[in-house]
Amino acid sequence: MVEQHLRTFSEMWTRNVASRATRPFLTFEAPDATITDWTYAEFDVEVTRVACDLLVHGVGPDRGVHLALTNTPSFVAVWLAALRLGSYIVPSDPMATASELAEHLIRTWPSVGLCATSRASVYRTAVEAVDELDLHVIEVDEASPGVVATSTNPMSISWPDIEPTARAAVLFTSGTTGRPKGVVITQANYSFAGTTMAAAADLEATDRHLVVLPLFHANAQYYSFASAVAVGASVALMHTFSASGFVAQASRHGATHASLFAGPMRMILARGGPLESGLDPLQLRHCWFAQNLAADQYETLADWFGCRPRQLYGMTETIPAVLTDERRDPRCDTMGFVTPGCLVEVHDADGRPCPTDTIGEVVVSGRRGVELFAEYLDDPITTAASFVDEWFLTGDRAWRNADGRHHFDGRRADVLKVAGENVSVVEVEAVVGAHPGVLDVVVVGAPDEIRDEVPVAFVVPAAGRDELACDDELIESLRGWVDERLGKAKRPHRYIIVDDLPRTSVGKVRKFMLAEAARTSDTPTTLLTPATAPPTACMEVTS
Repeated sequence: MVEQHLRTFSEMWTRNVASRATRPFLTFEAPDATITDWTYAEFDVEVTRVACDLLVHGVGPDRGVHLALTNTPSFVAVWLAALRLGSYIVPSDPMATASELAEHLIRTWPSVGLCATSRASVYRTAVEAVDELDLHVIEVDEASPGVVATSTNPMSISWPDIEPTARAAVLFTSGTTGRPKGVVITQANYSFAGTTMAAAADLEATDRHLVVLPLFHANAQYYSFASAVAVGASVALMHTFSASGFVAQASRHGATHASLFAGPMRMILARGGPLESGLDPLQLRHCWFAQNLAADQYETLADWFGCRPRQLYGMTETIPAVLTDERRDPRCDTMGFVTPGCLVEVHDADGRPCPTDTIGEVVVSGRRGVELFAEYLDDPITTAASFVDEWFLTGDRAWRNADGRHHFDGRRADVLKVAGENVSVVEVEAVVGAHPGVLDVVVVGAPDEIRDEVPVAFVVPAAGRDELACDDELIESLRGWVDERLGKAKRPHRYIIVDDLPRTSVGKVRKFMLAEAARTSDTPTTLLTPATAPPTACMEVTS
């Protein structure tokens, strides 16, 4: 890899402030449609003001900043300020439950936490659940177009020298262990993501990225903001995703680039439409998307967008998208080619490269903390198990044709993709199984037209179920129980009550039978082979 990838993300920012001071950096469209603009120099003033506040409250290399915010200028300013101070951010889903937020807080021990004023009660409940956590909480009015900061006259800051491999973020992502994994990201990681994705998208300083995906997610950070900062481009940040408004927003803000998942794209098809008359012509010439689309869906969106979207494949751990489709003739049904600057192979079970047209595991090589994530937070065992020699094991299966184009062949075990979010079925099973009315539970994925996959829970009630008036009482109780403990993407879409679960002779659950049953909306009458007594499905409720 070239030496420029060892620059810090903070250096990339300060370079732009110096060389592109009066050029546009950020445009924010607030919930009331108020639009606010900042140049690079103007936003750097906000970053410095925020940094003063963070310093006062102990933010530094050993104590980071927790963010539970929707898309706001404050998120961006705190992110840049923390990194310029040599500290790091810990973003969480702003709609997470108190128990989920507390999990992130207790594992990262931040010095400052930011939440929305409208959700402050949930956030403070999470803070109170962590014993002895000395956390300064800042509430943010997410409807405000400004940047939260109490320092009206920022003091002079002597910005520290920062090592490229210094921690810049801990991004939590679901894994197969049942507990979310904290992916440690460095300054060099953000820099590498930015330079690689800018080059892959042919992004230039005069371009503008439209950001509608949530900032707590790696997609918006890596593919949009980091790439914009890498080349001095600008960003139009929307407070939330609007399927009906996406095309108009792209027109209104003169966006040339965007990034989406297949789920939001299907929502645009269902609720949006082509550009209305009277609006400025679309300038979109590039749009990333993740996960396959049907050919007719793809062609309709290409017509509406005025460009042919390009599919990509990446993970929080791989930093940039390591597979991206080509510019000339992108397709809607493949993962694309190895992204320039990345090292990707498809390996068999023995760790050897697979021949073309042979299914294997996607593996990625690079330096940890530069081209790949640094480590899993406080988990050296899982970190070591995720690598064989220099290769990171994604757990995803694919095959590569003779032209080098990769085709997806299934997701890693026990992780679902719900509207682009990783959901660990082990985590969901643990929460559902903790309900006092549940004896056993298995969660599988079912196809969904909008969200790609949704969790479906097969539940064996605990002894004494006859004491319930009917099984719908258990299901309603489960829905309330789970809603308090898991975010929306993780909550089962359906609960199916069964007398037993199909198992092998050694007691392993035959999940493929449950997965097949979950694909239909009909209540299953038998899930087992004739040699085993089938479970009886008593009731099914769709949430």
